[in-house]
Amino acid sequence: MKFTLRWLKDHLETDASLDELARRLTALGLEVEGVEDRAKALAPFTVGYVIEAKRHPNADRLSVCRVDTGKGEVQVVCGAPNAKTGMKGVFAPSGARIPGTGIDLKASVIRGVESQGMLCSEREMGLSDEHDGIIELPADAPVGAPFAALMGLDDPVIELAITPNRGDCLGVHGIARDLAAAGVGRLKTFDAEAVKGTFESPIRWRRDLPGEAVSACPFVVGRTFRGVKNGPSPKWLQDRLRAIGLRPISALVDITNYVTFDLGRPLHVFDADKVKGDLTMRLARAGETVMALDGKTYELDPSMAVIADAHAVHGIGGIMGGEASGVSEATTHVFLEVALFDPIRTAATGRKLGIESDARYRFERGVDPASALWGAEVAARLVKELCGGEASALTIAGEMPKGSAP
Repeated sequence: MKFTLRWLKDHLETDASLDELARRLTALGLEVEGVEDRAKALAPFTVGYVIEAKRHPNADRLSVCRVDTGKGEVQVVCGAPNAKTGMKGVFAPSGARIPGTGIDLKASVIRGVESQGMLCSEREMGLSDEHDGIIELPADAPVGAPFAALMGLDDPVIELAITPNRGDCLGVHGIARDLAAAGVGRLKTFDAEAVKGTFESPIRWRRDLPGEAVSACPFVVGRTFRGVKNGPSPKWLQDRLRAIGLRPISALVDITNYVTFDLGRPLHVFDADKVKGDLTMRLARAGETVMALDGKTYELDPSMAVIADAHAVHGIGGIMGGEASGVSEATTHVFLEVALFDPIRTAATGRKLGIESDARYRFERGVDPASALWGAEVAARLVKELCGGEASALTIAGEMPKGSAP
């Protein structure tokens, strides 16, 4: 389980140092496997201003750049097609270790021209696989400023080893709650106030789980959103996901991943226009298949919980959604799933199919039953804030297990 120090402090009011927090977490049985100080690793990388970029005299595809580093001017030979006069980029001096490649940068002569550093791409900085050009920083980025601080990468990343009996600590809020209970600061509350629906959901939940099969999914909540815009998520959200090793995809998908790690509450979103009629929680039929979001097709059996409409399976319960109803940039209508799945059945399904997912990891260790209700409200607030649109009233099937407090 990974999270950053600032992320933890969103849920915990404390003046404790990073070292003190690490010590207290381990004392609570939440073993700290490592702390990554990215600011230290990225200290050599700063904002550089390209005073001039001109074609290399001996190579058409290279540029010779004069770069103001804030400490003086240096000459850099650059192969990026977007290197140009007046831009600001990430400057790496000779001697820096490039995060994405692990190579120690040395001054060199490239096709007869001296190069005293490097202008870096996202892949070279270990931020993504993008390497078609160098990073272009905002025009108002201060020359010579640390790149890590500018991009929010100066937040230490903490990794915990969570034992199977501590599913309550598979969200940052749960970790903060444990620390607060041990006297390390004050737990902050999060906003789970009900979002008023403005229309009835055109998609409703149904359950077809006879007899003992009812335990496969005892309770499920959903709601439709219409008029949403599924663009990129904001920088703060992308930064948090990248910090824990997740790739930002789109606002809707990023919201589900964020709530999973922030509050330990797995969610799923369907493109509502790709669902035909209502959605039913049921057991799979022998021979049914589904192409999951990982691009693989899985053959299902009657021991597995699935989410289906009248025509097709759209998800493997507690494990992964289906490709056919996945959201995209074109999505404007969304249906949110917030369900409770049986830990034993979820674990068995995951093993049979060979699927590891963040949802499975949490459901098989146990998720707070009450989170099905407040999870729908937290998610709705984020969807409306980041994607716009309007939310329907809740659609609910089943009963919350006894002893759960909404």
